Formats: sequence, structure tokens, C-alpha cells
Amino acid sequence: MIISGEQLHEMMPNATDRNIGKFLIPLTRAMQEFSITSPMQAAAFIAQITHESGSLRYVEELADGSWYEFRKDLGNLEFEALQVAHANGTTTGPWFKGRGLIQITGYYNYKACGKGLKADLITNPKLLMETDYASRSAAWFWDTHNLNSFADVGNFYATTKIINGGQNGKEARLANYTRCKEVLGC
Repeated sequence: MIISGEQLHEMMPNATDRNIGKFLIPLTRAMQEFSITSPMQAAAFIAQITHESGSLRYVEELADGSWYEFRKDLGNLEFEALQVAHANGTTTGPWFKGRGLIQITGYYNYKACGKGLKADLITNPKLLMETDYASRSAAWFWDTHNLNSFADVGNFYATTKIINGGQNGKEARLANYTRCKEVLGC
């Protein structure tokens, strides 16, 4: 599905014209690459990245990442994770904090995403802050977690739970989703 700049602006009314212009083509390409092609899929995807990125404003988590420091479930205690972070003068929480339009977080996710995008995100995690990688990482996450299957049946809460681990920002996400569906005629 090709989304116009006007549609993206209508779906993300708080996004700046500059960010719409910067992300429109990479986002559309990423959606095609990872088969986010129907209006329902696109509406759910755009609604989620609207929330996660603050309407394309943030490609790096605002918090310092220290909360993730001892998260074994994220792989942040793995030897390679510790070794790379310490070699760069930091610890694993800040090194592997949320980045990209869907906020890829933790060593395991960076490793898997890097493999999927054919990029070294372990030694260069800030690649996810670049427009192309920020867009592609979000679409990669969506695809690898089979979120189109939930979007196809309108189960927006399932996509939120998988992306966020809960229902953080539930009302705002739902408002985004409703607006995106209206713009795309769902």
C-alpha cells in the first residue's frame, strides 16, 4: 500500500511537515518490504508507530535505558552484550535501549533485528536512529511478530500487547487507530 504525504499527515496530525517528508518514502518502502499492504494492516501499523515515536518525533527512547540493565529476558546479561557495551564506555541498558519507530529494545531484539535487516546493530545500535533503519526495524518487528494477522481481524489490543508488553497508552493508541482507519477508509 502506498501512502501519500497528505494521508500520513492526516493520520499523524502532530507530526511536523519536515518529519513527514523525511519518513514518507522510507516508511512506505519498509511497509512494502515487510508486506504491510492492506488498509487494515497499514492503519494498525501507522497507529502504533505514531504512539511509539511520538508522531515521528523520537527514534530513540527518552529514558536513559538503565531500567533495562539487568533484564535477562532481553539478553542484556549475555557476555557479548556486556562486552560490547563496556567496550563503548557504557552498560547494556543504555546501549540497547529503545530505538527505531517501534523502539527495538534489548540485546536479543537488536541481534535478531540486525540479522533481519542485514546490519550490525550490536556494535552500532544507533543505526536504528537513521530514517531508513528506524522505518525498516518497525516493519521488521511487525512482520516477525505476525502482527498483520491481528490487524486483518481488527485486534488492535493484541498488536499493542506484543509491541508494548501491556496496554500502555491504550486510549491514545486507540484514538490513533480510529483516525488511521478513517483516513484509509477501513
